[in-house]
Amino acid sequence: MVTLLTTPADRELVITRTFDAPPGRLWEAWTRPEHVRAWYGAAALTTTVVDVDLRVGGAWRWGQTAPDGQQIVFSGTYEEIVPAERLDYTEVFEQMPDADPVRVTLTFDATPDGGTALTSTSLWPSNEIRDQALAAGMEAGVREQYDRLADHLRAM
Repeated sequence: MVTLLTTPADRELVITRTFDAPPGRLWEAWTRPEHVRAWYGAAALTTTVVDVDLRVGGAWRWGQTAPDGQQIVFSGTYEEIVPAERLDYTEVFEQMPDADPVRVTLTFDATPDGGTALTSTSLWPSNEIRDQALAAGMEAGVREQYDRLADHLRAM
């Protein structure tokens, strides 16, 4: 399956991928810490933080540690939750705590063959910040992470 990243509008980044799992299973893999630990981030790093308080106003925090001890942690707040359909949240890269948050909407759309089309639409504070993230290797990271998620879904 192909993970596609596009920038269709100012400050926007859209990531799409179809997974061979129904929306409920993909939702579970995305929202339950024991599953997130299995697929989140880069395989070369160790996932050390997965906190999920899945309720409107609840916080989430996911992070990894590099072999040199550097931590790469993202966190935010859930704003809207429609189980197995939609998840709206904010996202902050904790190594840049003064940056405005990215606003993310995830949609889980059933496909005719029993899979799920996952679409992540994010609105960044500026085009410059979005483009810096992409230039820093975000695309390769997202593709690896989504491949790991696909593998985990098969094992669930």
